[in-house]
Order: sequence, then C-alpha cells, then structure tokens
Amino acid sequence: MPTSANEPSAPRRGGVCRSLSAKLLVFTALFVFLGVVIIFLPTLSSFRLTWLKDRVAMAEVATLAVSAAPDNMVSERLRDELLTSAGVLVVVVRTRDARRLVLQSRRPPMAEARYDLRGLSGWRALLDAMETLFRGGQRAIVVIDRPPTIDAEFIELAMDEHPLYAALIARSFAILKYALVLALAAGVVLYVALHALFIRPVRRLGRAMARFGQAPEDAPPLPAPARRDEIGDLERAFAAMQGQVRELLHQKNRLAALGAAVSRIAHELRNMLTAAHMLSDRLTMVEDPLVQRFAPKLLQSVDRAITFCTATLKYGRLREPEPRRHLLPLRDVVAEVFATVPQQEGIAFINRVEGDLLVDADADQLFRALFNLAHNAAKALAASPPEGGEPRIEVRAQRREGGVEITIADNGPGLPQKVREHLFEPFVGASAASGGTGLGLAITREIVRAHHGDIALMQTARGTAFRLFIPDRLRAVPAEEKKAGSLT
Repeated sequence: MPTSANEPSAPRRGGVCRSLSAKLLVFTALFVFLGVVIIFLPTLSSFRLTWLKDRVAMAEVATLAVSAAPDNMVSERLRDELLTSAGVLVVVVRTRDARRLVLQSRRPPMAEARYDLRGLSGWRALLDAMETLFRGGQRAIVVIDRPPTIDAEFIELAMDEHPLYAALIARSFAILKYALVLALAAGVVLYVALHALFIRPVRRLGRAMARFGQAPEDAPPLPAPARRDEIGDLERAFAAMQGQVRELLHQKNRLAALGAAVSRIAHELRNMLTAAHMLSDRLTMVEDPLVQRFAPKLLQSVDRAITFCTATLKYGRLREPEPRRHLLPLRDVVAEVFATVPQQEGIAFINRVEGDLLVDADADQLFRALFNLAHNAAKALAASPPEGGEPRIEVRAQRREGGVEITIADNGPGLPQKVREHLFEPFVGASAASGGTGLGLAITREIVRAHHGDIALMQTARGTAFRLFIPDRLRAVPAEEKKAGSLT
C-alpha cells in the first residue's frame, strides 16, 4: 500500500550485511576464530615439547642399557632395537670429562636443524612447532636436553623428524576439533547473550521511536524500564522526552485554541471597546473637574485594552509586534503601573526610580511588562501577606553600560521550586499555579526579548524579585540601523 507524501516512511535498511545483528555475528565469528588460534597454537607447541622430552627419556633408558653391558658394548641387534624403541638414530652423552657416543645407527644422518630444549621459552617453542609443521617432516634434526636421571651435562640425540610431524598433524586435528566445538559453543552463547542484552532492546527502542515519530500523541508510552545500565538510562531518557514532547504539543494546541478563540471574539470585542472609547471621549467634554481628571486615564485604559486584545491575538499566533521605541521617563511609567494595578488593602507601592532616568522602550509594551509583574506580586501578597511586616512592592532602576536595569521586588511568600522550573512557559507559570491563565510572565518575557533584553528571577532571602534589562536601541539594532543615529 503506497504511503502518502506526509506520512513518515520507515527507515531504510542497507541490506542484511549492514544490520547490527549481522555485524555482531561477524565480530562473534572473528572472536571465535581468535579463541581457536589462542587455544590451538600453545597446545600444539606444548605437545611437541612433551613428545621430544619423551624421546630424550627413552634415549636415556637406552643409554643406561648400554652402560650396564660389559665394556659398554652391545650387539648390533640390541643396538638397533634400542635405537628403534627410542625412536632416534644417534645418542651422545656429554659428561664433565668428555663427550661420549653411546648409540649410532649404521647410517647416521646429516642433521639440518638443532633444537636445544634447555631453558626454552614459550615463544621459541611456538616458532619451532610452526617450523616443524611447515617443513613437512622431511628433515633430520638434533635435540639437546638435560637427562632426567643420569649424571651428565646434556644428552644429544639425532632423529628423523617425520614421526614428530605425523604426531603433530594427528594432534592438530584432535585439538582443532575440540577447540572448534568449545569456541562454537562459546560463540553461540556470546551471540545470544549480546543479542538479548543489546540488539533486542535497541530494536524495541527504535520501533518505539518510529511509532512516536509518526503519531506523537497516540503512540503508547514505553513500559517502565527495569534495567539499571546504559540501555535502561536510554529508555528512561526517551520516556521523559516523550512526556516533554506531549506536554509541548498540548501547550501548542492550547495556544492554537487560544488564537482561534481570540480571533473569533476579537471583532466583537473591538466593537465594544470602540463604543466605550467614544463614550469616554464624550466624557472629556464635561466640565466637571473630577471627570476632567479621570477621563484621560479612562481613555488611556480603553486604548490599552484594545492594544492588549490585539497583542494577545498576535501572541496566540506566536508573533509579538515590533516595539515602537522612544525615550521614556521610567518613573512616570512605574507610577502609572502602580495607579492601574488593582489596589489591595494594606499593600505599599514604592517607586524608587529616579525622575531623570530615561529608558529606550515601547511605552505600551513596557507598561504591560511591568503591570504583569506588579499585578502578580499584588495577588501573591493579598493571598499570603508577610508575617511581622507591611506587604510592599518596590521598583528600583539604574543605568548600566548599554541600557537600564529594572528590579521589581515584593516581600511575599516567594515562588516554590516546581514553579521556578517552568516560570516563563505559557499556562504553567506563576499565575497559572495561583489560578490565573499563566500567560503574564510568558508575555512579559516576549516583550523584553522584543527589546533585545532579558528577564530573570533573582535569588532573595524572602519574597520574589525580577530583574529586567532593557538595552539602548543603538546597541541593540544592527549596524546598518546605527548609522541613522536615531532612537525613535
């Protein structure tokens, strides 16, 4: 069945030989072969050394038989029998006094190689065994060793190498047969164990990733891993990633629903606010001093409501308008924020911003950012006032190199650690934890970022404090805009 263009296709495999199982099988076979070599060569070398020492022992027995004869002389028949039983052609004994020929065949051979078994190293014994196999048993060799029992410096014997070669070949097949059986069994056990421990979990995790990639919201979660090794860590990390991606998708769906809902009501709400604006505008014609005092603020609040509705619609579409920046007296903005925040009984609003401090920002956006922070602080203080002191919200500011740093702090209960971890995320921030929408801090961060600044939660002994940095536009805009030389 053909797949659609939008449907993710299954990952292509590069053939059987490129699969992880095939690679594991190849490596297992290589290790099995290496194990056979490691078992085969030293065992064969040890067998050759033992075979030669047996010949030395038998030659010593023949030497003792000759020594027991009158005048150390034996008949030719007995000499041949002794040489045949010992499997040698010449026997020479070296004593402290002299070197004595004990036995010699009728046709002594011309030796082509000498092997001294005294103090022979394992590496040398291994090379000698390989040489015997490669020569094919066509040589006559001389073997020198210390005799086991007789008092002599060494015993030297010459022999035909063919019986040694035949014995090595027979032993090689026997060793190879058992080594292959043992290595094959070990290889099968190793392959099955590695396949169960690594290949199957990796395949299971790969299938889970493919299902999750095709349908992140509908894919079943991985069962809780019981392993405590790296595979278990990988499965737990993937399960955690699934939860985070699902949560992000859920948040994006909520944002999409928010954008759709706001777009449906934006037209009607805008009409209502326009009507309210017209009525408020007529209030400015009333000559009452009290009306003249509050009518401009009412008009300004209605304008902000219209702007806020539009900005919320744009935020639902993941788009924040570019700030229209100009130099503002920050103290006046803070005073307006304090005057607009719903007054809670007993809360002191302290404005410590100097009157001549100017900030390069969009007036409406900066007002919204500070209003969100002050409003959250006022709600927190009203819900949980401090013990033994007056609840207060304080704003301080100072000019730093390149911009203005604003600090808004309260002496409330502070934020729990769980809220701090997702402080600026939509729908999960501080206001969401206290029953709000959870958009205030998210919008505040977007506004600060639109000004190329930053916002951070500061560590305090009690209460909550946010630090905002609004850089000057000349230091925040690209170089081609700096040439204009204007802050507007």
